[in-house]
Amino acid sequence: MQPIPQYWELQNNSLYRRFEFANFSEAFAFMARVALLAEQQQHHPLWTNVYNRVEIWLTTHDAGNNLTVKDITLAEAINSLQA
Repeated sequence: MQPIPQYWELQNNSLYRRFEFANFSEAFAFMARVALLAEQQQHHPLWTNVYNRVEIWLTTHDAGNNLTVKDITLAEAINSLQA
């Protein structure tokens, strides 16, 4: 297995990261970009959004809710949106 991507942590057998933005519009725009990545990779996150905060958990449901390379790949792609 590849190493855990920068800024992500293991939480309940999933990758977790919290993002904060200046306002709701920025948070929602970020979620839209993540949604496009998720569709491209056919790997969809569990996430929440409250005002300027987005929290994402990545785990592979088809693998029994275990961490796989799919999660790491999507986490790295999400990180690239923040560059």
